[in-house]
Amino acid sequence: MSVASASDQVAPLEPNPDFDLDPYIYGVAAILGGTANVIMQLSSAPVGYGVVESTVDSGKVKKHPIKRARTTISYLSVALLGTDEERLRYREAVNTSHRPVHSGPNSPVKYNAFSPKLQLWVAACLYKGLEDTLLVMHGPVEPAALDQMYLHSARLATTLQVDRSMWPVDRVAFGEFWERSVEDISIDETVREYLYGLVMFDFLPLPIRVWLGPAQRFVVTGFLPQEFRDQMGLSWTARDQKIFDRSMGAIGAITRRLPGPLRKFPMNFYLADLRLRMRFDRPLV
Repeated sequence: MSVASASDQVAPLEPNPDFDLDPYIYGVAAILGGTANVIMQLSSAPVGYGVVESTVDSGKVKKHPIKRARTTISYLSVALLGTDEERLRYREAVNTSHRPVHSGPNSPVKYNAFSPKLQLWVAACLYKGLEDTLLVMHGPVEPAALDQMYLHSARLATTLQVDRSMWPVDRVAFGEFWERSVEDISIDETVREYLYGLVMFDFLPLPIRVWLGPAQRFVVTGFLPQEFRDQMGLSWTARDQKIFDRSMGAIGAITRRLPGPLRKFPMNFYLADLRLRMRFDRPLV
């Protein structure tokens, strides 16, 4: 997986402190686009096997789907909307969960959850998903606002083990990094089977799988860039794209008109939950 080298980077740019991220936070996007983003992250073989082979049962989505959703959305919320102290506390909690995640002697690929290179890829996928879902649901956004959102989103990386200097300096540099990185993605049969189980809700009771599985597959496929669809063997037509764009545009139009707290739900809910956990010294992940 490609990574921006020190020689490629200039001094990191910082977002305008007056930039208001709030209008671009759509809580429903974190739910609708979540599984697609997991597929993107796990398309890096070391990340994929790090999840598939993980012995940390408390973080497994198929065993604890509600807790895993809480952890993921809490991470997005604290990274984008939290304070410096909150991000530091959450980073320490994530580190504890990541510590036992590393390849063993029989693993087909080498991985370590503390690798800044792998964590940069995960953060890049989160940002890519954030921008893609915003453009689908919100509609066109001024380039200057996208630039500021991108700079703010460096926190998706630095709340992990990624040094700020590793985050591509601007959206142009990110685009180049993304294109190089996508050339390296590879989903083998083992990881594909695991991911397809997430797509079709194979960890939920049968009635829910039958009822929601096909719709989930459609939404997930719609949010995936074509390279990832190809890796997963997911078909997609021009008609599918038209239906998807209209559906997400309609959801976005409704969401955009909601009062701020409702528009940001459940991200604001999980951020409040995180703050209560910190206050009462309860586990954060």
